[in-house]
Amino acid sequence: METLPWQLKLVEKSIKKKQKLHLILNTLADDGQRKALELGTSQGSLGYFFRQKGGFWVHADEDLANLLEAKNLLKTNLIQLEGSRLPFLSHSFDLVISPDYLEHLENDELCLREIARILKPGGQAIIVTPHTGPGNFLYKLRLWLGLKPEFYGHKRDGYNYLQLENLLERTGLKPERRVIISRLFSESLELWLNLIYIHFLSRPRKIELRDGHIRPMSHQEFKAARPWLGFYSLIYPFFWLASRLDNLISFSPGYLLIVWARKK
Repeated sequence: METLPWQLKLVEKSIKKKQKLHLILNTLADDGQRKALELGTSQGSLGYFFRQKGGFWVHADEDLANLLEAKNLLKTNLIQLEGSRLPFLSHSFDLVISPDYLEHLENDELCLREIARILKPGGQAIIVTPHTGPGNFLYKLRLWLGLKPEFYGHKRDGYNYLQLENLLERTGLKPERRVIISRLFSESLELWLNLIYIHFLSRPRKIELRDGHIRPMSHQEFKAARPWLGFYSLIYPFFWLASRLDNLISFSPGYLLIVWARKK
């Protein structure tokens, strides 16, 4: 019997990943003619599901280590990036999805200009980033607990939705829709999981990754953390139920921002 790849096993037990996947996939029509780019593929876990919507997909990341792990899952069309410039011809893609990538870049504005450049006229960009604001106190708690930005690979905590939408407008992309999810309960659960992994389970890496080191980033690390992941699988239903409490505080600040934009 075929074993589920380790990346997909992590997705199965990630509340936030499943939330954003559900929202993004629900807005993508099945389209075999689509030419699409996933910008910041990490280990390929989201790209695996994006491909199921059809079309020709390219998956790009700065880190060779990420791409080697992604290759085991995605097999083909993997590109290594360097900085914010994108090595593609203008008007190449109908769709660019950037899941949790901008906050890792020094020059985020240049990257958005590049996204606008490589999109065809009327092409769509879907940008996913952490959401910030005065009510989002968990960022301060994260620092107090010793979870430094470099553990996440972040150059900034994220973006307020107005800040990101203004940046999109300035770079040739017109925002059409936004959704803010992952409120206090979901985000707190993820914070404690990150804390446990970083301080008790992870080992120092020889190579720093763009997206930090807050979870297993390779098959080898997944195997090393298997006893803890087995325990977490047992308690995951309780975590999931606790995350549903976010529905009771839908008026409160959320910690994950998704913006759908169109090339002007």
